[in-house]
Amino acid sequence: MDVTTIEIMGRVRETLRVAKLGLEDLTKGPPERKLAGLRNLIVFGRAVTNVLQNLRSTESTFEEWYGKYVEEMKSDPLMKYFYELRSEILKEGKLEHVTQLYIRDFQPSRDMRRFGPPPPNAKGFFMGDQYGGSGWEVQLHDGSIEKLYVELPYDIAVASLHFPRPPENHLGSKMEDLSIEKLASLYFAYLDRLVVSAKEEFRIGG
Repeated sequence: MDVTTIEIMGRVRETLRVAKLGLEDLTKGPPERKLAGLRNLIVFGRAVTNVLQNLRSTESTFEEWYGKYVEEMKSDPLMKYFYELRSEILKEGKLEHVTQLYIRDFQPSRDMRRFGPPPPNAKGFFMGDQYGGSGWEVQLHDGSIEKLYVELPYDIAVASLHFPRPPENHLGSKMEDLSIEKLASLYFAYLDRLVVSAKEEFRIGG
């Protein structure tokens, strides 16, 4: 049975939704979910364009419409960067990143009380780990150490994730904020606009 444009666009929207969940894990989720969220955004973000290309079989004007986006994505540093990241994740299993911690104003004697009393068996407090999180290191009964994350107040410090060699331009403009969270948000926004454009071009409601 031949697939229809409506069915293809339904798959596109579902793929985009999974990519959005990845973005939300990265930007709003608990620290331990940030990198998993980033990986999902990268992999499913690329899949959005792959699924979208199935419209070649149902829309005679697809190549004309999609061609300008292909050229734009190929020449855009941000889109090209995320495109290549997906290959690194799937082929090499790596996702390089660093954490940056900007301390605004932190005085332990004054501010530690804002995190409440230390949990039982707390061995120390950490700020800005590999996920950008902060909290307590707690020793369990078997001697192992687990992390108990807490919310780091913005007025104390800000942690952000960064790529080692991030792109600096997107759609002809130089980007000031090069954190992974910001770059990922711009990447998803482009994909979202692409899907909206496809819906309008091929007259798909909903």
